[in-house]
Amino acid sequence: METTLHILVVDDHKDIRDLLAKFLVKHGMRVTTAADAAEARRHIKAGAFDLIVLDIMMPGEDGISLCRSLREGAAPPIIFLTAVAEDTDRIIGLELGADDYVTKPFNPRELLARIRAVIRRAQSVPQSRDAPAGERLKFGQFIFDADRRELIDGQEVATPLSYGEYLLLSAFLHRPNIVLTRDQLLDITRGRAANLFDRSIDNQVSRLRRKIEDDPKDPKIIQTIWGGGYKFVGVVERI
Repeated sequence: METTLHILVVDDHKDIRDLLAKFLVKHGMRVTTAADAAEARRHIKAGAFDLIVLDIMMPGEDGISLCRSLREGAAPPIIFLTAVAEDTDRIIGLELGADDYVTKPFNPRELLARIRAVIRRAQSVPQSRDAPAGERLKFGQFIFDADRRELIDGQEVATPLSYGEYLLLSAFLHRPNIVLTRDQLLDITRGRAANLFDRSIDNQVSRLRRKIEDDPKDPKIIQTIWGGGYKFVGVVERI
């Protein structure tokens, strides 16, 4: 690993922050620590980080809220620190775009391995996962407006897309009639380790189907390929 990797550790427990900082520095990384989301925001505004280690449960703004905010713009990979009982929050965080998680109590060596794996994955995919500025793609009766992150139907009614839906639909529209596995979709849209919560992709596909399919229970546009993944079926045109 490069010695210049800069990691931000956000946790309200000083002993955890200090332990991780010492351990990661020992393994050749630069480390900045923050005790809460407000301090993390100040560091993020002032500097550049390769990855954020983020505790879910913190006083004030929690890790879920901070992750959601960061994912609205360009943000480095995020690894959650989570208690065993926080299953729901962990799933929500992964669906928001977190790249991995480590359950407390944890071995620092496990976290180090996950940091390295997430950064390798992030470096192996294009830095920008957003559609090109100004892009408008037509499929069926719909127009996908990348700038507005909207779907416009044949009656000119615009439907907003969540960031996850936008990334997923963009991935499909740029690869029509090609079977994409869940691993590939996770790489394309999130750039994270793909063996964690494949259901996050399934949930996003279900939401997309409700917006573009005549019958989401019998989808014709985004088809499930059993044992394979998903395939967007149709003709896509740039307009």
